[in-house]
Amino acid sequence: MDMSMRALAPEGAAGKALSGEVFSALINLSGRRRFTSQRIVLYAVLASQGHAGGEATAREALALFRGAHKSLLSEADGLPGVFCPELRDAYFGKLDGDRKIIAFADLGERTLKAVAQGSPQAAELLAELVESTTPTLAILNQITGIYEEQAKQNARLMRKQLRGVITDIDTINRQARMVAFNARIVAARAGQAGKEFSVVAGVLSNITGEIDEMVNAALAAAG
Repeated sequence: MDMSMRALAPEGAAGKALSGEVFSALINLSGRRRFTSQRIVLYAVLASQGHAGGEATAREALALFRGAHKSLLSEADGLPGVFCPELRDAYFGKLDGDRKIIAFADLGERTLKAVAQGSPQAAELLAELVESTTPTLAILNQITGIYEEQAKQNARLMRKQLRGVITDIDTINRQARMVAFNARIVAARAGQAGKEFSVVAGVLSNITGEIDEMVNAALAAAG
């Protein structure tokens, strides 16, 4: 039996198992999109009211928003892109998340440009941006929920796989203990000639005892 935990772990687009660290990065990026979407709107409003630094802060938030979205959809820098059917459906299916998220970012860009130029369209664009905040946030929350649920499923699977691996190790260890026990009997029967063999059997017995302790500790950690 293959005891590699990666063999059955959730996989990304490239067929690579996703680690807890990767899931953490995905959830953080999705959370960043939520947070920066609100900052874009807030500071666009402040910029329209003439607050110093409002436009610059809004543009910084917009850049972070776009960057987080690109990272979540692209298979690069150790991230898997859209790695499961639930995300595919959220981004490109019924939820149409990718198009709506990009549309929100583009609207933010046009709004900030109009505000900076003092365009007569600025007020209308700003009102549209504010109105789009709630539906956009709902989409971002739903997608973040998918990442979080995938992370939970991954953690449960990894614990199950870990328990399977530990069980296999325990089975092998029991077999090794039997070998050590039989070796001691043979060594005792061999008298002086079996002395060195007895020492080896004793060492093997000690090793199996240490493995027992590690197995018990790992099982407790695996829950």
